[in-house]
Amino acid sequence: MTVNGRQKRSRERGRGARARAEAKEDEILGDRPRSAELLWGERERPSRGPRPGLSVEGIASAAIGIADAEGLSAVSMQRVASEFGFTTMALYRYVPGKAELIELMIDMAIGEPPALDGVSGGWRPKLEAWARHVWAVFLRHPWALGATGHPRLMGPNELGWLNSALDALSGTGLSGGERLEAFLVVLGHVRTAAHHAVDRRLRQQGGVPGEPWGAVMTELTQRHGDRYPAVREAMSSGAFGPPAGDGLEFGLRCVLDGIGVLIAERAALCAG
Repeated sequence: MTVNGRQKRSRERGRGARARAEAKEDEILGDRPRSAELLWGERERPSRGPRPGLSVEGIASAAIGIADAEGLSAVSMQRVASEFGFTTMALYRYVPGKAELIELMIDMAIGEPPALDGVSGGWRPKLEAWARHVWAVFLRHPWALGATGHPRLMGPNELGWLNSALDALSGTGLSGGERLEAFLVVLGHVRTAAHHAVDRRLRQQGGVPGEPWGAVMTELTQRHGDRYPAVREAMSSGAFGPPAGDGLEFGLRCVLDGIGVLIAERAALCAG
C-alpha cells in the first residue's frame, strides 16, 4: 500500500472514531437543543390539539412517581403515557424522548436550592446545610443517584444548587476553580454516603437481616487474618459492623476540615 493510501485509511479511521464518539455523546446527552428548550422553559407548547390533562410538568411528575416507587428502570414513555390513559405518541408532542424526560425529572425532583442566607457562621455551616439538603433529596428520590451520575445538561434548579454551594464559599480566598473542586468533593461524599444508606434501606425492606457483606468479611478475615493484620485489627475494633451513624456526618466533617485547611493557607498567604 502506498503512503498516500495508508494516510487516507488513517484519516477514515479517525473520522469513524469521531463519529462513534459523537454518537455515544448524543446517546448520553440526548438532543441538547431540545433538552435546553424543555429544561429552561423555552420550548413552544403543542399548538394543535393539546391533550386535556397532559403537560410537560405533569408528565415529569408522573415519571417521578413511577421512579420513586419502582426505580428509574421502570420509567418509559409508554409507561408514563399509560398513567394518563394516552398513547405514547401523545407524549412525544410534549417531551421528545426518555433522555429529555429524565433531565426534566431530575430538575423537578431536586426542586429549588436551599436558602442559605439565614445560615450564620460563615462558609462551613452554609456548606454543611447545603450537603444535608442534597442528602435529603437523594433519600427521597434514590433513582436520582444513578440519573445524575453522567454528563448531561443542567436545568435551572440544578444550576441553582451549584450556584448556592459556590456562593457559600465566596469570600474564602479560594479561586473559582478551587471552589468548584470543593463543591465536587462535598457532593461526591454525599452521593457515596447516600448510596450506602439507600442500599441498607432496600436490604431492610427486603427482609435481609444484618449486614451480609460484613458477615462475609468477618468470616474471610478469620480464615486469612494472618495475611491482613491491619484489617483484622480494624475488625476487632468494630469495622464492618453495623454503622454507628447514617454515614454522612463523619466524612462530611473530614471533607470540610480539609477545605478549612486550604482556606486557612490562603488567608495566611494574603496576610503575609
